Amino acid sequence: MTTQKNPLFQLQEHGQSVWMDNLSRDVIQSGELKNLIETRGLRGITSNPAIFEKAISGNQIYDADIEQGIRAGKSVREIFESLAFEDIKNACDIFKPIYEESGGLDGYISIEVPPDIAHDTAKTIEEAKRYHQTIDRPNLMIKIPGTPEGLPAVTEVIAAGISVNITLLFSVDAYVDTFWAYTAGLEKRVENGEDISKIASVASFFLSRIDSNIDDRLEAKIAKTDDDKLKEKLKGLEGKVAIANAKIAYQKFKEMVASDRWQALAAKGANVQRLLWASTSTKNPNYSDVMYVDELIGPDTVNTLPPQTIEACADHCHIDDRVETDIDAAKQIIATLPEADIDLDEVMAELLDEGIDKFIKPYQSLMQSLEEKVNQLAAV
Repeated sequence: MTTQKNPLFQLQEHGQSVWMDNLSRDVIQSGELKNLIETRGLRGITSNPAIFEKAISGNQIYDADIEQGIRAGKSVREIFESLAFEDIKNACDIFKPIYEESGGLDGYISIEVPPDIAHDTAKTIEEAKRYHQTIDRPNLMIKIPGTPEGLPAVTEVIAAGISVNITLLFSVDAYVDTFWAYTAGLEKRVENGEDISKIASVASFFLSRIDSNIDDRLEAKIAKTDDDKLKEKLKGLEGKVAIANAKIAYQKFKEMVASDRWQALAAKGANVQRLLWASTSTKNPNYSDVMYVDELIGPDTVNTLPPQTIEACADHCHIDDRVETDIDAAKQIIATLPEADIDLDEVMAELLDEGIDKFIKPYQSLMQSLEEKVNQLAAV
């Protein structure tokens, strides 16, 4: 397949960048990452604790560096950071030409602050600054969870001149708060007479986890009702809520970008905070494996895809601007949820808590397996 015919390259023509939700030393050293840039149009990388657990646990490619850390007397956490930071630095270097060619729009590599500090504003600020200083790459993005405690940290980290990926966003309200947290950080820099043109941000809006949660609730409600019309209506909501929610968020994005407050920053060179579609692998086999790509194509967006979804999209994505289609239908989908006794705010709060937990558990598991490997190699 030529790059011209590859749907992944066509996405760029519609204002959407493809980032990959995966990173390991294997894909860096084998040349696979460079190949994916050339053949799949990758424009960036996101990582998280679950990705690093999968990459490092049981992989001998890291053993020499682990042994070096042992000899240097590093703690298990310090050894993990040395491994992760090295991969992030190398990935940043590989993507730096994209960063430069795009004028700082793309080419970013994201690394998340430790997930166990998601509710600690001061610690998040401290760690974000330390990560930024230690990795020392212009195309690094620090991932900060969009918790109530995380958003003040976003403002302070942006004000410090650090690019930020705000992650674990589920509700439209949380996304709106995220946009203004970024804006406030830029405004602080302007007040201090500092440049804002080299700072970037994305708001990572999660998708498939929403449908998985709500589909379970819909099925439970369908099983309990004898009303055939209601059953049919609720059945029609399955697999529809995440995309509807995302389309409404995009409308909010357009409203906020058009505001006087944002336009004042844009006039000073501010980069718009793009919506990034995350959690884009379809969990239900009855749904299209590229539905979270096809339905949300549009300007000023990023779609971060796991490797299997990248390949699926290269094979059969249907590219067209759809993020602004069927907006009234999207609003109606959200408005219908109370008929199923589904409180969307409650769902989103639950998903945020679960999301943090899904990063803490693999992080803890990685620390445990790394400690076991350290003990094993130290004994040799």
